[in-house]
Amino acid sequence: MAQNAAQLHVPVMVGEVLECLQPKPDGVYVDGTLGLGGHGLAILEKSAPSGGLVGFEWDREAAAYAADRLTGFKERVRIIRASYADLLQELEEIGVEGVDGLLVDLGVSSLQFDRGERGFSFQVDAPLDMRMNQDLKVTAADIVARSNEGELADILYHYGEERQARRIARFICEARVVEPVQTTFQLANLVKKAVPRRFHPDRIHVATRTFQALRIAVNRELDNLVRLLEDGPEALNPGGRFCVITFHSLEDRIVKQAFRKDSRLKLLTKKPVEPGADEIAVNPRARSARLRGAIKI
Repeated sequence: MAQNAAQLHVPVMVGEVLECLQPKPDGVYVDGTLGLGGHGLAILEKSAPSGGLVGFEWDREAAAYAADRLTGFKERVRIIRASYADLLQELEEIGVEGVDGLLVDLGVSSLQFDRGERGFSFQVDAPLDMRMNQDLKVTAADIVARSNEGELADILYHYGEERQARRIARFICEARVVEPVQTTFQLANLVKKAVPRRFHPDRIHVATRTFQALRIAVNRELDNLVRLLEDGPEALNPGGRFCVITFHSLEDRIVKQAFRKDSRLKLLTKKPVEPGADEIAVNPRARSARLRGAIKI
């Protein structure tokens, strides 16, 4: 299973993450988005022989992969099946009073994106699910079915920064009267029809922002991020480092403003660190990654 995990996922900006986080022996580090364990593995290796890792992962399948992959590190690793939004409560429950570094990578993991049946991508026709945590009750299909036109437009505009939000919402509401919108292909084709050809973006599929918006809504990603940015500094020891990788401007703006306004933190990065051309050539999904860091005063 560990080999499969390694093949499925290429963690982004590993060198830059280690430079930001600076893991050391005897330190305790949190990977708030453990995923398949790529960044966690690098942190454990860099903090050898005695650094500890607490990994948060609320996707049960990903947590199982990561546990298998990191099994050789034994007592140096704790994996918690919870959202990073519950950071303080979960750390208290395992008796960790302070950590020396906190990392979150806000990208969708390869396990989620590449498994068509999870419904994150329109590359494969699949149920509109998009739950990162399979225990969540509401799917993307539920939001599409139950939201009125105004609510849908707001979701697409605020979470996807989609300028054609109202038009797309209208097309969805009209289509679902005839037939429920329950699959990725149905939704992608609806968006393609809704948006006039002259407004189709050059570099991404026209439905990309709609899918992003629904995913954020299903998983309450921005609410969880805001909570983490409020609680994260409290979990850090003095001199502890807080590193966040974002993948779209909405998240990056929230992180930038939170870091700048928080009197407990001093910026490590005035501008976001971006992946190098070599990494993007090997892993095109890294191209939109941005890393920001701050240190607890």
